[in-house]
Amino acid sequence: MKLRLIALLAVVALAAAACGDSSTAETSAPTTPPATEAPATTDAMAELPDIVDTAVAAGDFTTLATALDAAGLIDTLKGEGPFTVFAPTDAAFAALPAGTVEGLLEDIPTLTSILTYHVVSGLVKAEDVVGLSSATTLNGSDVSITVDGASVMINDANVTVTDILASNGVIHVIDAVLLP
Repeated sequence: MKLRLIALLAVVALAAAACGDSSTAETSAPTTPPATEAPATTDAMAELPDIVDTAVAAGDFTTLATALDAAGLIDTLKGEGPFTVFAPTDAAFAALPAGTVEGLLEDIPTLTSILTYHVVSGLVKAEDVVGLSSATTLNGSDVSITVDGASVMINDANVTVTDILASNGVIHVIDAVLLP
């Protein structure tokens, strides 16, 4: 349970950091591990940790993990999937106005809506994302996808790291929290 709480905190931090204004965001390199060679099949992915454990191990998603725990979504994202998670960093959560994260942790329905807005059902790798203009999230709303050369944006968030594979899906790191 303690590991799940830590994982959730990491995930929430990631989401909060992603909501920040990109014009004032720090440009330091993310501490998230670089994408790895994609396994040829989902059978090979089965040997990897799940999305939650992968995010927690990265160390940049403490707030996100905390939020996932508060919203009761840890078991969902540890489930079979596959899921594609657009994961905001701790810095993205920190860029939100003061008190926002704390307020969301007290408003579970709104928190759940925001968190599920960061998740798409299915395995959508970077090579697939660039061919899309939108995707329907688990909360039922669509996110817009914009590709400009090597840059990809999900709504107003920049995708900073792609294709972090997990046993039950893939994580793409974003620099802002997405709001439905």
